[in-house]
Amino acid sequence: MEQLTAEFGGAGQVGVGVGPVLEKFDAVSRIVVLRGGGLGDLIFAIPAMAALKAAYPEATITLLGTPIHKALLAALKSPVDEVVVLPFAEGVRPGEEDAEELERFFAQMRSRNFDLAVQVHGGGRYSNPFLLRLGARHTVGTRTPDAASLERTIPYLYYQNEPLRALEVAGFAGAFPVDLEARLSPADCGAATEAANSEAGQPLVVIHPGATDPRRRWPAEKFAELAAACAADGSRVITVGDSSEQELAEGIAERAASPGVRSVAGALDMAGLVSLLAEADVVVANDSGPRHLAQALGVPTVGIFWAGNVINAGALGRSLHRVHASWVTTCPTCGIDVTQVGWTAPRCAHDDSVVATIGVPEVYEDVLSLTATTFAKQDA
Repeated sequence: MEQLTAEFGGAGQVGVGVGPVLEKFDAVSRIVVLRGGGLGDLIFAIPAMAALKAAYPEATITLLGTPIHKALLAALKSPVDEVVVLPFAEGVRPGEEDAEELERFFAQMRSRNFDLAVQVHGGGRYSNPFLLRLGARHTVGTRTPDAASLERTIPYLYYQNEPLRALEVAGFAGAFPVDLEARLSPADCGAATEAANSEAGQPLVVIHPGATDPRRRWPAEKFAELAAACAADGSRVITVGDSSEQELAEGIAERAASPGVRSVAGALDMAGLVSLLAEADVVVANDSGPRHLAQALGVPTVGIFWAGNVINAGALGRSLHRVHASWVTTCPTCGIDVTQVGWTAPRCAHDDSVVATIGVPEVYEDVLSLTATTFAKQDA
Protein backbone atom coordinates (compact mmCIF):
# COMPACT_ATOMS: atom_id res chain seq x y z
CA MET A 1 0.00 0.00 0.00
CA GLU A 2 1.38 3.40 -0.95
CA GLN A 3 2.37 5.59 1.97
CA LEU A 4 1.56 9.27 1.49
CA THR A 5 3.69 11.55 3.66
CA ALA A 6 2.54 14.90 5.01
CA GLU A 7 5.11 16.60 2.78
CA PHE A 8 3.39 15.08 -0.28
CA GLY A 9 0.16 16.83 0.69
CA GLY A 10 -1.81 13.62 0.25
CA ALA A 11 -0.74 13.20 -3.39
CA GLY A 12 0.46 9.98 -4.94
CA GLN A 13 3.76 9.60 -6.76
CA VAL A 14 3.41 9.16 -10.53
CA GLY A 15 7.06 9.06 -11.52
CA VAL A 16 10.60 10.18 -10.82
CA GLY A 17 12.41 13.27 -12.08
CA VAL A 18 15.07 14.91 -9.94
CA GLY A 19 13.00 13.57 -7.06
CA PRO A 20 9.46 12.20 -6.82
CA VAL A 21 7.02 13.54 -9.39
CA LEU A 22 3.62 13.79 -7.73
CA GLU A 23 0.14 13.90 -9.17
CA LYS A 24 -0.75 17.05 -11.05
CA PHE A 25 -3.23 19.49 -9.60
CA ASP A 26 -6.61 19.80 -11.30
CA ALA A 27 -7.83 22.82 -13.26
CA VAL A 28 -4.65 24.87 -13.19
CA SER A 29 -4.77 27.89 -15.47
CA ARG A 30 -2.80 30.48 -13.47
CA ILE A 31 0.61 29.71 -11.93
CA VAL A 32 2.69 32.14 -9.88
CA VAL A 33 6.37 31.52 -9.12
CA LEU A 34 8.31 33.34 -6.39
CA ARG A 35 12.01 33.87 -7.16
CA GLY A 36 13.76 37.08 -6.17
CA GLY A 37 17.48 37.86 -6.31
CA GLY A 38 19.81 38.50 -9.23
CA LEU A 39 20.35 37.22 -12.75
CA GLY A 40 21.73 33.87 -11.67
CA ASP A 41 18.87 33.27 -9.25
CA LEU A 42 16.37 33.73 -12.06
CA ILE A 43 18.29 31.50 -14.46
CA PHE A 44 18.38 28.74 -11.85
CA ALA A 45 14.56 28.79 -11.83
CA ILE A 46 14.09 28.68 -15.62
CA PRO A 47 14.20 24.84 -15.95
CA ALA A 48 11.51 24.51 -13.27
CA MET A 49 9.29 27.03 -15.04
CA ALA A 50 9.84 25.24 -18.36
CA ALA A 51 8.75 22.01 -16.67
CA LEU A 52 5.65 23.68 -15.23
CA LYS A 53 4.80 25.10 -18.67
CA ALA A 54 5.08 21.61 -20.19
CA ALA A 55 2.97 20.03 -17.44
CA TYR A 56 0.30 22.75 -17.61
CA PRO A 57 0.50 23.98 -21.23
CA GLU A 58 -2.70 26.02 -21.05
CA ALA A 59 -1.62 27.85 -17.90
CA THR A 60 0.02 31.27 -17.73
CA ILE A 61 3.14 31.65 -15.60
CA THR A 62 3.60 34.84 -13.61
CA LEU A 63 7.04 35.37 -12.07
CA LEU A 64 7.28 37.45 -8.91
CA GLY A 65 10.79 38.77 -9.36
CA THR A 66 13.00 41.84 -9.38
CA PRO A 67 13.49 44.72 -11.84
CA ILE A 68 16.57 43.02 -13.30
CA HIS A 69 14.46 39.89 -13.94
CA LYS A 70 11.87 41.96 -15.77
CA ALA A 71 14.54 43.60 -17.93
CA LEU A 72 16.26 40.30 -18.71
CA LEU A 73 13.11 38.39 -19.65
CA ALA A 74 12.04 41.25 -21.92
CA ALA A 75 15.20 40.50 -23.93
CA LEU A 76 14.70 36.72 -24.05
CA LYS A 77 12.35 34.00 -25.17
CA SER A 78 11.35 32.12 -22.03
CA PRO A 79 8.52 30.09 -20.45
CA VAL A 80 7.49 33.13 -18.40
CA ASP A 81 4.37 34.97 -19.57
CA GLU A 82 4.55 37.90 -17.17
CA VAL A 83 6.90 39.42 -14.59
CA VAL A 84 5.50 41.26 -11.58
CA VAL A 85 8.12 43.17 -9.61
CA LEU A 86 8.15 42.27 -5.93
CA PRO A 87 7.66 44.96 -3.30
CA PHE A 88 10.37 45.37 -0.69
CA ALA A 89 9.87 42.67 1.91
CA GLU A 90 12.24 41.14 4.46
CA GLY A 91 13.91 38.00 3.17
CA VAL A 92 12.22 38.31 -0.22
CA ARG A 93 13.42 41.60 -1.72
CA PRO A 94 15.83 43.72 0.33
CA GLY A 95 14.74 47.30 0.94
CA GLU A 96 12.65 49.47 3.21
CA GLU A 97 9.23 47.88 3.67
CA ASP A 98 6.05 49.87 3.24
CA ALA A 99 3.16 48.13 5.03
CA GLU A 100 0.51 49.80 2.90
CA GLU A 101 2.30 48.95 -0.34
CA LEU A 102 2.66 45.34 0.77
CA GLU A 103 -1.03 45.08 1.59
CA ARG A 104 -1.96 46.55 -1.79
CA PHE A 105 0.35 44.07 -3.49
CA PHE A 106 -1.17 41.07 -1.73
CA ALA A 107 -4.71 42.32 -2.39
CA GLN A 108 -3.89 42.60 -6.10
CA MET A 109 -2.31 39.15 -6.15
CA ARG A 110 -5.27 37.54 -4.33
CA SER A 111 -7.60 39.09 -6.88
CA ARG A 112 -5.73 37.18 -9.60
CA ASN A 113 -7.06 33.88 -8.14
CA PHE A 114 -3.88 31.88 -8.75
CA ASP A 115 -4.40 28.14 -8.91
CA LEU A 116 -0.83 27.21 -8.04
CA ALA A 117 1.90 29.12 -6.21
CA VAL A 118 5.46 27.78 -6.36
CA GLN A 119 8.24 28.92 -4.03
CA VAL A 120 11.83 28.51 -5.28
CA HIS A 121 13.23 31.35 -3.16
CA GLY A 122 15.35 29.79 -0.43
CA GLY A 123 14.43 27.91 2.70
CA GLY A 124 11.04 29.48 3.26
CA ARG A 125 11.53 31.28 6.57
CA TYR A 126 10.33 34.49 4.92
CA SER A 127 9.27 33.29 1.48
CA ASN A 128 6.71 30.71 2.61
CA PRO A 129 4.59 33.15 4.67
CA PHE A 130 4.90 35.56 1.73
CA LEU A 131 3.69 32.86 -0.68
CA LEU A 132 0.77 31.91 1.54
CA ARG A 133 -0.48 35.50 1.51
CA LEU A 134 -0.99 35.25 -2.27
CA GLY A 135 -4.09 33.12 -1.63
CA ALA A 136 -3.42 30.46 -4.26
CA ARG A 137 -5.46 27.23 -4.19
CA HIS A 138 -2.31 25.09 -4.07
CA THR A 139 1.20 25.81 -2.75
CA VAL A 140 4.49 23.99 -3.32
CA GLY A 141 8.04 24.81 -2.24
CA THR A 142 11.05 24.20 -0.04
CA ARG A 143 11.31 24.64 3.71
CA THR A 144 13.80 24.57 6.53
CA PRO A 145 12.55 23.11 9.84
CA ASP A 146 11.66 26.58 11.17
CA ALA A 147 9.70 27.64 8.06
CA ALA A 148 5.94 27.60 7.54
CA SER A 149 4.71 24.51 5.76
CA LEU A 150 3.09 24.59 2.35
CA GLU A 151 0.68 22.05 0.85
CA ARG A 152 3.63 20.10 -0.57
CA THR A 153 7.10 20.79 0.78
CA ILE A 154 10.66 19.64 0.14
CA PRO A 155 13.40 19.86 2.80
CA TYR A 156 15.77 22.74 2.08
CA LEU A 157 19.43 21.75 2.49
CA TYR A 158 21.83 24.47 1.37
CA TYR A 159 24.32 22.39 -0.61
CA GLN A 160 22.26 21.30 -3.61
CA ASN A 161 22.50 22.29 -7.27
CA GLU A 162 20.05 25.18 -7.56
CA PRO A 163 18.44 24.35 -10.94
CA LEU A 164 17.98 20.75 -9.78
CA ARG A 165 16.52 21.95 -6.47
CA ALA A 166 13.95 24.02 -8.37
CA LEU A 167 13.21 21.05 -10.64
CA GLU A 168 12.59 18.92 -7.56
CA VAL A 169 10.04 21.50 -6.44
CA ALA A 170 8.42 21.44 -9.89
CA GLY A 171 8.20 17.67 -9.58
CA PHE A 172 6.13 18.08 -6.43
CA ALA A 173 3.80 20.22 -8.55
CA GLY A 174 3.43 17.33 -11.03
CA ALA A 175 5.97 18.49 -13.59
CA PHE A 176 8.58 16.23 -15.15
CA PRO A 177 11.89 17.88 -16.18
CA VAL A 178 12.20 19.17 -19.73
CA ASP A 179 15.79 20.44 -19.37
CA LEU A 180 18.19 20.08 -16.46
CA GLU A 181 19.65 23.52 -17.08
CA ALA A 182 18.25 26.76 -18.49
CA ARG A 183 18.06 27.12 -22.27
CA LEU A 184 17.33 30.61 -23.52
CA SER A 185 17.60 32.61 -26.73
CA PRO A 186 17.51 36.35 -27.47
CA ALA A 187 14.07 37.75 -28.20
CA ASP A 188 15.59 39.52 -31.21
CA CYS A 189 17.76 36.84 -32.81
CA GLY A 190 18.94 39.27 -35.49
CA ALA A 191 20.31 41.82 -33.04
CA ALA A 192 24.05 42.34 -33.03
CA THR A 193 26.20 44.63 -30.94
CA GLU A 194 28.57 47.16 -32.43
CA ALA A 195 31.12 46.10 -29.81
CA ALA A 196 31.12 42.52 -31.01
CA ASN A 197 31.00 43.24 -34.75
CA SER A 198 33.76 45.81 -34.92
CA GLU A 199 36.47 43.27 -35.76
CA ALA A 200 34.59 40.21 -36.97
CA GLY A 201 36.54 37.12 -37.89
CA GLN A 202 38.56 36.84 -34.68
CA PRO A 203 37.48 34.86 -31.60
CA LEU A 204 35.47 36.98 -29.18
CA VAL A 205 36.27 36.44 -25.50
CA VAL A 206 33.96 38.22 -23.04
CA ILE A 207 35.16 38.67 -19.45
CA HIS A 208 32.94 39.48 -16.49
CA PRO A 209 35.16 40.16 -13.45
CA GLY A 210 32.43 40.96 -10.92
CA ALA A 211 30.39 38.97 -8.41
CA THR A 212 27.88 39.96 -5.76
CA ASP A 213 30.07 38.53 -3.00
CA PRO A 214 33.60 39.99 -3.28
CA ARG A 215 35.02 36.73 -1.89
CA ARG A 216 34.01 35.04 -5.16
CA ARG A 217 36.04 37.47 -7.32
CA TRP A 218 39.25 36.39 -9.01
CA PRO A 219 41.87 39.14 -8.54
CA ALA A 220 41.73 41.92 -11.14
CA GLU A 221 45.40 41.48 -11.99
CA LYS A 222 44.77 37.86 -12.98
CA PHE A 223 41.86 38.83 -15.22
CA ALA A 224 44.12 41.47 -16.80
CA GLU A 225 46.90 38.93 -17.39
CA LEU A 226 44.38 36.55 -18.97
CA ALA A 227 42.92 39.31 -21.16
CA ALA A 228 46.37 40.33 -22.39
CA ALA A 229 47.26 36.72 -23.23
CA CYS A 230 44.02 36.19 -25.15
CA ALA A 231 44.53 39.41 -27.11
CA ALA A 232 48.13 38.46 -27.92
CA ASP A 233 46.82 35.19 -29.28
CA GLY A 234 44.50 36.98 -31.70
CA SER A 235 41.23 37.18 -29.77
CA ARG A 236 39.11 40.26 -29.28
CA VAL A 237 38.52 40.71 -25.55
CA ILE A 238 35.65 42.72 -24.07
CA THR A 239 35.10 43.22 -20.35
CA VAL A 240 31.54 43.71 -19.15
CA GLY A 241 29.72 44.68 -15.98
CA ASP A 242 27.04 46.95 -14.63
CA SER A 243 27.66 50.53 -13.53
CA SER A 244 28.91 49.39 -10.10
CA GLU A 245 31.55 47.23 -11.84
CA GLN A 246 32.60 49.81 -14.41
CA GLU A 247 35.77 50.88 -12.59
CA LEU A 248 36.81 47.26 -12.08
CA ALA A 249 36.23 46.29 -15.72
CA GLU A 250 37.90 49.41 -17.12
CA GLY A 251 40.88 48.91 -14.81
CA ILE A 252 41.36 45.40 -16.14
CA ALA A 253 41.25 46.63 -19.73
CA GLU A 254 43.78 49.34 -18.93
CA ARG A 255 46.10 46.96 -17.07
CA ALA A 256 46.01 44.51 -20.00
CA ALA A 257 47.61 47.31 -22.06
CA SER A 258 46.48 45.91 -25.41
CA PRO A 259 44.41 47.45 -28.22
CA GLY A 260 42.63 44.09 -28.41
CA VAL A 261 41.13 44.54 -24.93
CA ARG A 262 38.41 47.04 -24.11
CA SER A 263 35.59 47.58 -21.67
CA VAL A 264 31.90 48.20 -22.30
CA ALA A 265 30.98 47.97 -18.61
CA GLY A 266 28.14 50.32 -17.74
CA ALA A 267 27.41 50.98 -21.42
CA LEU A 268 25.06 48.10 -22.24
CA ASP A 269 21.40 47.69 -21.39
CA MET A 270 20.10 44.18 -20.73
CA ALA A 271 19.27 43.54 -24.38
CA GLY A 272 22.77 44.66 -25.33
CA LEU A 273 24.35 42.33 -22.77
CA VAL A 274 22.25 39.41 -24.05
CA SER A 275 23.29 40.15 -27.65
CA LEU A 276 26.96 40.47 -26.77
CA LEU A 277 27.05 37.26 -24.74
CA ALA A 278 25.18 35.39 -27.48
CA GLU A 279 27.85 36.42 -30.00
CA ALA A 280 30.80 35.47 -27.78
CA ASP A 281 32.94 32.42 -28.48
CA VAL A 282 33.85 32.04 -24.81
CA VAL A 283 32.79 33.84 -21.65
CA VAL A 284 35.19 33.89 -18.69
CA ALA A 285 33.71 34.89 -15.35
CA ASN A 286 33.41 34.32 -11.66
CA ASP A 287 30.33 32.58 -10.28
CA SER A 288 28.05 35.39 -11.45
CA GLY A 289 24.84 36.15 -13.32
CA PRO A 290 26.47 36.88 -16.69
CA ARG A 291 28.27 33.51 -16.64
CA HIS A 292 25.01 31.70 -15.92
CA LEU A 293 23.29 33.74 -18.64
CA ALA A 294 26.00 32.90 -21.17
CA GLN A 295 25.63 29.20 -20.38
CA ALA A 296 21.86 29.43 -20.82
CA LEU A 297 22.43 31.06 -24.22
CA GLY A 298 24.54 28.08 -25.29
CA VAL A 299 27.87 29.91 -25.13
CA PRO A 300 30.97 28.06 -23.85
CA THR A 301 32.18 29.33 -20.48
CA VAL A 302 35.18 29.14 -18.21
CA GLY A 303 34.12 29.70 -14.62
CA ILE A 304 36.12 30.69 -11.55
CA PHE A 305 34.40 29.09 -8.55
CA TRP A 306 34.86 28.53 -4.87
CA ALA A 307 34.39 24.78 -4.34
CA GLY A 308 31.17 25.12 -2.35
CA ASN A 309 29.60 27.20 -5.09
CA VAL A 310 30.38 24.52 -7.66
CA ILE A 311 27.85 22.31 -5.86
CA ASN A 312 25.12 24.92 -5.99
CA ALA A 313 25.86 26.79 -9.20
CA GLY A 314 28.37 24.94 -11.35
CA ALA A 315 27.53 23.76 -14.86
CA LEU A 316 26.67 20.07 -15.07
CA GLY A 317 28.70 19.37 -18.22
CA ARG A 318 32.37 19.90 -19.03
CA SER A 319 32.53 19.70 -22.83
CA LEU A 320 31.46 23.35 -23.17
CA HIS A 321 31.77 24.59 -19.60
CA ARG A 322 35.04 24.42 -17.70
CA VAL A 323 35.19 24.93 -13.95
CA HIS A 324 38.21 26.02 -11.95
CA ALA A 325 37.53 25.47 -8.26
CA SER A 326 39.35 26.83 -5.25
CA TRP A 327 39.38 24.47 -2.28
CA VAL A 328 39.99 27.18 0.34
CA THR A 329 37.79 26.45 3.37
CA THR A 330 38.80 29.21 5.78
CA CYS A 331 39.00 32.99 5.62
CA PRO A 332 42.57 33.95 4.60
CA THR A 333 42.59 36.69 7.27
CA CYS A 334 40.88 35.30 10.37
CA GLY A 335 40.68 31.58 9.65
CA ILE A 336 36.92 31.24 10.20
CA ASP A 337 35.24 28.32 8.44
CA VAL A 338 33.69 29.61 5.20
CA THR A 339 31.96 26.35 4.30
CA GLN A 340 29.03 27.23 6.55
CA VAL A 341 26.39 29.64 5.35
CA GLY A 342 24.27 32.52 6.65
CA TRP A 343 21.98 31.04 9.21
CA THR A 344 24.32 28.29 10.47
CA ALA A 345 27.47 30.32 11.10
CA PRO A 346 28.37 34.03 11.24
CA ARG A 347 30.10 35.58 8.24
CA CYS A 348 33.31 37.33 9.17
CA ALA A 349 33.90 40.94 8.15
CA HIS A 350 36.66 40.11 5.68
CA ASP A 351 36.21 40.20 1.91
CA ASP A 352 39.43 38.41 0.92
CA SER A 353 39.08 36.45 -2.31
CA VAL A 354 38.76 32.71 -1.70
CA VAL A 355 39.53 32.00 -5.38
CA ALA A 356 42.81 33.93 -5.62
CA THR A 357 44.91 30.75 -5.73
CA ILE A 358 43.51 29.71 -9.13
CA GLY A 359 46.24 30.26 -11.72
CA VAL A 360 46.07 32.12 -15.02
CA PRO A 361 47.78 29.45 -17.20
CA GLU A 362 45.13 26.76 -16.58
CA VAL A 363 42.29 29.20 -17.22
CA TYR A 364 43.98 30.44 -20.40
CA GLU A 365 44.44 26.86 -21.59
CA ASP A 366 40.70 26.24 -21.35
CA VAL A 367 39.92 29.48 -23.18
CA LEU A 368 42.20 28.43 -26.03
CA SER A 369 40.64 24.96 -26.12
CA LEU A 370 37.09 26.31 -26.29
CA THR A 371 37.78 29.04 -28.86
CA ALA A 372 39.54 26.49 -31.08
CA THR A 373 36.57 24.13 -30.79
CA THR A 374 34.11 26.90 -31.57
CA PHE A 375 35.96 28.11 -34.65
CA ALA A 376 36.49 24.55 -35.91
CA LYS A 377 32.72 24.11 -35.85
CA GLN A 378 32.16 27.45 -37.60
CA ASP A 379 34.62 26.54 -40.37
CA ALA A 380 33.22 23.05 -40.91
